[in-house]
Amino acid sequence: MNREALALLAGHPAAVGRLCGFTRLTDGLHGVWLRQMLLGHEDMTLLAHRGSYKTTCLSLAMALTLALLPEKNLLFLRKTDGDVREVIAQTASLLRHPALRELTARVWGEPVTLVRATEDTLVTSVYLTPRGAPQLRGQGIGGSLTGKHTDLIFTDDIVNLTDRLSEAERTRTRTVYQELQNIRNRGGRLINTGTPWHPEDAISLMPAPQRFDCYQTGLIPPEELRRLRAAMSPSLFAANYELRHIAERDALFTFTPPTTEDAGRLRDGIAHVDAGYGGSDCTALTCGRFDGERLYLYGRLWHAHVSDCLEEIAAACGRLLCGPLWMETNGDKGYLAREARRMGLAVHPYAERMNKQIKISTYLRAWWPLVTLLEGTDPEWVRQIVGYTPQAEHDDAADSAASLVRGLRLGGAPPPAPPRKRGGEE
Repeated sequence: MNREALALLAGHPAAVGRLCGFTRLTDGLHGVWLRQMLLGHEDMTLLAHRGSYKTTCLSLAMALTLALLPEKNLLFLRKTDGDVREVIAQTASLLRHPALRELTARVWGEPVTLVRATEDTLVTSVYLTPRGAPQLRGQGIGGSLTGKHTDLIFTDDIVNLTDRLSEAERTRTRTVYQELQNIRNRGGRLINTGTPWHPEDAISLMPAPQRFDCYQTGLIPPEELRRLRAAMSPSLFAANYELRHIAERDALFTFTPPTTEDAGRLRDGIAHVDAGYGGSDCTALTCGRFDGERLYLYGRLWHAHVSDCLEEIAAACGRLLCGPLWMETNGDKGYLAREARRMGLAVHPYAERMNKQIKISTYLRAWWPLVTLLEGTDPEWVRQIVGYTPQAEHDDAADSAASLVRGLRLGGAPPPAPPRKRGGEE
């Protein structure tokens, strides 16, 4: 067995994908996903936006598993049988690719070939199991699972738009996913990829997911994101590309604002910190300034005690030339403001007397259609705001941003002009 070839196949699978024609697979993103699929021991859930190549990675992971782990049998599930055929065909094409044949020949002494390839099953020349089951079987979730037993189960997009619209479909998909627990062999794994569509869909039953939205991966250029956002409703864009659910009846912020690279737009603005003191609370920083008809904002979010964030807060305010830093004194009797002053920050302490929900739904909501975000704004800060409802578990970013807008208005900033309708809004 050629260890060099084996190390490439198992240790650098994204490079193998590029050799097979998938030139946009990257080691830093897709290579990590693939190694987790190939070498992991626990169940996993990968949620990634449309166009992130997650299904390509899954096809490659299945092809490499068939070639390198001949004692395993696999089950692949998608929503419908037609969806399954597409991925099975792609997996077969990978196994037939000259690059993969050359690498598997170095591992086994001769190339791994397909001895059986149908629309829903694949069997390779190295398959070892005596049980009689196909090495890879694919089916839609409507097919029967009775009597099937398997080592590795791959699911891809078993939740889709139908689950968002139909409670009956959500129930059906959840039932199928629960049944998978009964058919995997001891020591087997469930590997799930997909996109969330509803708070109560089958993804809620899966292991804690790794999430990769359209802002994290960098795979979709900003101009393409703007085109996509304009081409669909806010709720569809949020589900497909931001991996979040918009509760449309209660949502106050239904889109992500445009961005600018011009940090000078925030110069001579002010800053606000919403302090977190441990537990599930976050510390949120917002810097902002009105310029003409636009409100320019920059936001950061830390899952940390505010005292541990002060140096980074001071650095951000200094870099953007935003001050003073507004700080609420209700929770700590002004202790944090005094600490910030010792660090040389200009501080504006104040006592909060306004209801948080009213503050967010008036000050921030009124200006949100006219907001431009500075490039580098924390995506999680943005997600907290666009996902805000009165029932939201976390509202630190929205509270900080609303408090900043109120601070700017108290400083004599003009009221917001009537918002112009944005493409993609409803």
